[in-house]
Parts: sequence; structure tokens; C-alpha cells
Amino acid sequence: MKRVLEPEIMDDEAQALAYAKADFSSSNQTFVEMLLEDYGVMLRSVLDIGCGPGDIPIRLARAKPSITITALDASEPMVRLAREAVRSAGLQRQIKVIKARVPGLELGAGDYDAIVSKDLLHHLPEPAVLWEEIRRLARKRTAVYVMDLFRPPTQRRAQEIVESVSGGESPLLKHDFYASLRAAFTIDEIRKQLRQASLSLDVEQVSERHVLVKGLI
Repeated sequence: MKRVLEPEIMDDEAQALAYAKADFSSSNQTFVEMLLEDYGVMLRSVLDIGCGPGDIPIRLARAKPSITITALDASEPMVRLAREAVRSAGLQRQIKVIKARVPGLELGAGDYDAIVSKDLLHHLPEPAVLWEEIRRLARKRTAVYVMDLFRPPTQRRAQEIVESVSGGESPLLKHDFYASLRAAFTIDEIRKQLRQASLSLDVEQVSERHVLVKGLI
């Protein structure tokens, strides 16, 4: 199945709200637990690129109260939802939510122990911008943790994944999920992106739909 681009930024209010209401608790919690298992001892300051409605920063902050998190998203509706969620959780001291997009983040290099991202890569027309920004912002021994969908071989397989994972969700969310699977990269394509960016990171399939890129820069 060939890659079919979807909108880079989820600026539609209805789409953002449907995404925020969807149950991604299993994959988000798995992401946080794996991150803490692999690199938890070194985490003090974390950058989350493409934080969406803020579920992962909140889960991470609750699991490790000693860390601070800078959470970024390019979508105004997502930023509003994330800020509301952080306020409701009482985690304003730990989590700062900023509207920003790659490339061109106005952040200082070398300020983070870890740079994380979940389900952002497939939204980017040109994936190199994420890897280049990670290289710029990382310092020596910064942990990188990027999880994303990978593209199934056929449209039929993509539809099967949608139904198995989100069969009970709204039609709008299922439509967007299917579009995301078609916009995602294959695991081999991601490995090629990393070689081109001169990033020596591990790439592994961690579920029927997710691939994880991790390592220390």
C-alpha cells in the first residue's frame, strides 16, 4: 500500500475533541511504562513533541513527580485541550504546554534528558524535519523515544486494524485512524530516515500497529 498523506495539523475542533475522547489509554500507558523502564533513572527534564491532548505528559508526570515536561503541539485545539487537562490534573508546575511546530522550534539545545514523541511522525509530509530537530535539541546522552504507527501492507489490513482497535469509537475517529495508517511509514522507511539523519537508534515493532524508535544520542 502506497503512502497517502493526511493533514499535518489537526486544526478541526471536532477532530481534536474526538481524538481526546478516544480510548488510547492502553498504548499511551505502555509507552510511558516502557520509557520509564528503559530510561526512567535519568529523567529530569523531558520534551514531548506532538503532545496532542496531553495524556502522555500527564501519565508521565504522575508516574515520576520529580520530572518537568515541556509539551508541544502545532494544533491550537489540541493545545487548548492539553492545557485544560493539565489544569484539571493539577500538574501545571510539572507540565508546560506550548503551541509550536517542527521545524523551527524556538527552544535551546541541550536542555532535555529525553525527547519523546508518540503518533506524530506519520502526520509529517517530510519526516526529516523531526529527526533533524531531535539532533539539534539533543545533548550528549539524551534519550530518544519515538513511537508511531507503521503502514500496513494493504488497505484491507488497515481496515482490520481499525475495527480491532477502535471498532466502538465514533465514525469520525475511525476515519481518521484509517487515514493515519495509510499516512504512516513502513519500518524499513523509518530505518532509512534514521540512516539519512545519521542517527544510530534502535527500531522495533512493539504491537500490531506501532513501531518504536529508541536510543541515546
